Amino acid sequence: MQDKKVAFVGLGVMGYPMAGFLSKAGYETKVFNRTKAKAEQWAQDYQGTACETPKEAAEGCDVVFVCVGNDDDVRSVVYGEEGILAGLKSGAVLVDHTTTSAELALELANAAKENGNAFIDAPVSGGQAGAENGVLTIMCGGEQAIFNSVSPVMDVYAKQISLLGENGQGQRCKMVNQICIGGILQGLSEALLLAQKSGLDVEQVVETLKHGAAGSWQMENRAVTMSQDKFDFGFAIDWMRKDLGFCLKEAERVGLKLPLTQQVDQQYADLQQQGFGRMDTSVLFKAVAKDQ
Repeated sequence: MQDKKVAFVGLGVMGYPMAGFLSKAGYETKVFNRTKAKAEQWAQDYQGTACETPKEAAEGCDVVFVCVGNDDDVRSVVYGEEGILAGLKSGAVLVDHTTTSAELALELANAAKENGNAFIDAPVSGGQAGAENGVLTIMCGGEQAIFNSVSPVMDVYAKQISLLGENGQGQRCKMVNQICIGGILQGLSEALLLAQKSGLDVEQVVETLKHGAAGSWQMENRAVTMSQDKFDFGFAIDWMRKDLGFCLKEAERVGLKLPLTQQVDQQYADLQQQGFGRMDTSVLFKAVAKDQ
């Protein structure tokens, strides 16, 4: 068994398998989920304990991981009489895998410090498949010594873990990641439209191009399904718009204009109005096609 005792708060499509990898690696693992039945199911699927509150999950643990929806969701499980900070022992580390604002990361770092704890903001990329296969990319902000202490634990569900700087820099790196995804999907959508209109076989095009300079994760995993009008593959545009909002706010803070990001955000907003909010980000193809 591993020495550290851990807890995982938030058992969605990402957190459920991530917590599972901790248990399978031998860590004594406790979990909490807002829907109690989900935590109880996890405890049946893996070795670990389902807890009634975030506080109970945090008690006695060396590291507590959080992966929920947005800034307010994080606050709801961290603060209060039944929150994580109320249960954390002195010297324990809080790691937030949620994609949030950089401001929240700084807020949590200060709250953890006042509570005698340390904090790492650690948003992830790789989607549900990356979580289920234990190959996530994790972007961290925080102190080097704290990062060194928790990165071996996170390694059980990651293929790449990087410390980008002080608290908040992990979240800012995730913003860069989301802008890249939006831009790639915009270009990929236009390229697929040209391929279709020109009579090319999309599967053959993808098989050819994915090995060259145009290749990307989005091309390899989403291009064919985009051409087949299939868009139900996980990360919803409702969440992407939340993330792009962070990007645009950060750009405003540093005096940058992000015209492509603003365009993609508006296209996603239009798609939400059409009822596609729960479709994955590759549904951008519909907006690009509509503009033709």
